[in-house]
Amino acid sequence: QVQLVESGGGLVQAGGSLRLSCAASGRTFSNTAMGWFRQAPGKEREFVAAISGSGATIYYADSVKGRFTISRDNAKNTVYLQMNSLKPEDTAVYYCAARKFYYVPSAYPRQESWDYWGQGTQVTVSS
Repeated sequence: QVQLVESGGGLVQAGGSLRLSCAASGRTFSNTAMGWFRQAPGKEREFVAAISGSGATIYYADSVKGRFTISRDNAKNTVYLQMNSLKPEDTAVYYCAARKFYYVPSAYPRQESWDYWGQGTQVTVSS
């Protein structure tokens, strides 16, 4: 069983930055593709970014491309989401996700493609 613990959320003004972290345990981290999703009030959970076990393959949602950066430190069993130029529409609960495999599947935006989930961390961007 994989445990995922997110941290780094908070309140920030529009244009500001935050870095989310997700610490993983229970599985060889370098064999585990990781992702970030978010869910705003009243909306469906949506894909944000994903990274393969080696870090060689990365995907972003169009809405965050150029502003967010996903990265991982396999020595620390941690994946990060650096969020810059934040907008009020980025306000959501951000969830870390993990797969049983090292690669990111073609269906990566679908929640069903991910096997494990964290509890989420709130990000609020004020205008």
